[in-house]
Amino acid sequence: MLKSLYTTATGMRAQQTMVDMIANNIANVNTTGFKKSQASFEDLLYVTPQSPGLARGTGTDALPIGVQIGSGTRLNGTTKIYSSGTLEGTDRSLDVAIDGDGFFAVLMPDGSTAYTRNGNFQVNATGKLVTSDGNVLVPEITLPQDVLEVSIDPEGRVNVRTAGSPEQTQQLGQLQLHRFVNPSGLLALGASVLRPTEASGQPITGQPGQLGLGMLRSGFLERSNVQIVNELVNLIVAQRAYEVNSRAIQASDQMLSTATNIGR
Repeated sequence: MLKSLYTTATGMRAQQTMVDMIANNIANVNTTGFKKSQASFEDLLYVTPQSPGLARGTGTDALPIGVQIGSGTRLNGTTKIYSSGTLEGTDRSLDVAIDGDGFFAVLMPDGSTAYTRNGNFQVNATGKLVTSDGNVLVPEITLPQDVLEVSIDPEGRVNVRTAGSPEQTQQLGQLQLHRFVNPSGLLALGASVLRPTEASGQPITGQPGQLGLGMLRSGFLERSNVQIVNELVNLIVAQRAYEVNSRAIQASDQMLSTATNIGR
């Protein structure tokens, strides 16, 4: 059987993976805090009938080239691109965007801590700040029952005015941010949350504006960093690459058919 059939099949699988990733990027173009993914590929093992430098020519010098035949390609990894998305004003005090590096920490239902860039915070029945999925923000911020106004400054201080003291502002707590040495090593769980792994390293925690962390922008949300035009261009490139690989399979099939019909 022709080796090219198997080689081009790996190319078709690679381009299908590329299309799947582009489709996910496009589907999340309006997802708050979403970061686009990028696929990387690598070539497979080589068959080496003649290694470069081993064969000798007419003289004593080794030949500068050898004979190596590749076996195709495979997915090497997927990388999250953590460039900042566009900040969009919402005029809602509990919407908080991170202008720069950093993640909010949230408490998951299983008791573990996860991280998110989605600052669309809500208030649950007990007055705690939570995500849209009900995960409690860490450290906990609990609003009084008689709260009239909430404000969050760029350094993360949470201030409120209450019905009991409408003329005075009191600080309830301090929001913290977290960053990672290798954010691409975070494990995406869906619902805009990520979990640290050995590849990401341990979180570096601090107040907004310190330790390389970004500032907070209350009344804004960070939109996806997906550039729809770039994704459409990548989609066209992947589709054409898939078509070319399928043509190579057709050519290999025709060559195999010709070889088997020689004796007829």
